Amino acid sequence: MPAPAPVSYRHGGLVCTDHTLDVPLDHHTTDGPTIGLFAREVVAAGREHEDLPRLLWLQGGPGGRAERPNAAGAWLRRALADYRVVLLDQRGTGRSTPADRVTLARFGTDFEAAAGYLAHFRADSIVRDAELLRRHLQGDQPWSVLGQSFGGFSTLTYLSLAPEGLRQAYITGGLPTLTGHADDVYRAAYARTLAHNERYFARYPHDQQLADAVAAHLDAHDVRMPTGERLTVRRFQTLGITFGTSAKFDSLHYLLETAFTEGGHGPELTDTFLRGVDAAVSFAERPLYAALHEPIYAQGGRATDWSAHRVRQEFPAFDADAGLPLRFTGEMVYPWQFEEDPALVPLRGAAEALAARTDWPALYDLDRLAGNEVPVVAAVYHDDMYVDRAHALATADRVRGLRTWVTDAYAHDGVRADAAVLDRLIAMARDEI
Repeated sequence: MPAPAPVSYRHGGLVCTDHTLDVPLDHHTTDGPTIGLFAREVVAAGREHEDLPRLLWLQGGPGGRAERPNAAGAWLRRALADYRVVLLDQRGTGRSTPADRVTLARFGTDFEAAAGYLAHFRADSIVRDAELLRRHLQGDQPWSVLGQSFGGFSTLTYLSLAPEGLRQAYITGGLPTLTGHADDVYRAAYARTLAHNERYFARYPHDQQLADAVAAHLDAHDVRMPTGERLTVRRFQTLGITFGTSAKFDSLHYLLETAFTEGGHGPELTDTFLRGVDAAVSFAERPLYAALHEPIYAQGGRATDWSAHRVRQEFPAFDADAGLPLRFTGEMVYPWQFEEDPALVPLRGAAEALAARTDWPALYDLDRLAGNEVPVVAAVYHDDMYVDRAHALATADRVRGLRTWVTDAYAHDGVRADAAVLDRLIAMARDEI
C-alpha cells in the first residue's frame, strides 16, 4: 500500500511537510505486523523550492518525540540556514504509533509478548526506520544526521548498520560506551550525580535543610500527588534528573522554595510544589524512557537485571534512611517506579521481562566503526551528568576519523540552548576549525 500523500502547510517563517508511512515492527521479518511512522520536514519559508540537503534530527530519550517547530531549539534555527530538517517521531512516540499503557493493554498479562514487542523499539529499529524514510524522501541519496544524547547513541548504530545512508554525522552529548554493560554506565553515573549534588548544595546551601524537611514530611505523612498516588521520599529524590540540563540547579531550587505552607495542623506541602514535582517525575508523556532506559545498553547476552537499582547499593549516600543529608538521584530508572507511577504500573510486567532478557542483538559493529568513512564530529561536554566523558572519549578513539570538541561551557542540552554548538560542529565538519 503506497504511503499517504505528504501534507504541507506554513507555520510562522517555516514551511512544514508531514510524512507518514508504515514500517515493519520487526525489520527482519517481511510479512509481520507494521507500525506507523511520522516525520515532519521543515524548511525556512522562501527556500522551499531550493535543492537543500536534508538533516535528520535524532533526539534524546529513549521515548521522546521530536521537537515541534513552535518551540524550536537553538540547533533548529541554525540548521535551517543550511538544511531541510527532518523531525522524526521515533517509533512509539508522538504521531508515530504510540507504545504506552493504553496500546500495550492488548497484551493483557502476556508480559513476555509485551516485552518482545518493546524490544523492537531500540536504536537498531530506529535506524532501519530512518533508512526507509530516507529512501522514501530522496531515494539512494545519503543525508546528514544530528544525534543528541540517545540520538547520538542511535547515530553510532547508524554508522554500524547503514553508513551508506549518511553523508556526515553530528553528535552532541551522545557517545555511548560501545562494549560496556549497564552496570558500568550506572556506576559512573552515580559518581557524577553525587558530584552534581555537591555543586547544587554549594550553590544553594539553604536548600539542604529544605530538602531534608520535605523528605522528613513525606516520611511522616501520606502526601498525595495531583494524580492520586502517594509521593514517597525515593520518588522525591528523582528530582535530581534536572541537574544535567542548562537550567541545572535553578529549576529545582525554585521548585523547593514553593514547598511549604502553614496548614491547619502545621506545615503542609503546597499544591504548587506537588504539581511541579508531578510534572518532573511522572512518565506519563514518555513511558518508553522508563521501560527502555536500561535495555538501550543491552547486548552481548547479559541481562540488565535492574542495573541502576542494584548498583545504587554501592553508593550509600543516596540512602534516605541512613540519617545522612538527602541526596538526589539522576537519570536512573528503578523497579519501584513501576509500582508508584500510575503511567508505568500497567507496564510493570513487561519491564520485568525486559530486565531479565538476554537475547539482545549487538547495537554496534566495532569493525565497521574502526573502518568508518563517514565524517563524524562530536561535542563532548566535560561535566555531562548523563553521558560519561571517559566512556565518550574511549568510544571516539574507536571510530575512524571521528573528531571531538570537549567543552565545559555547556550542559548536556547545550545544542538546544545555544546555536553556537551546532555552528561549531558544522565548521569542524567543513574543516574550518
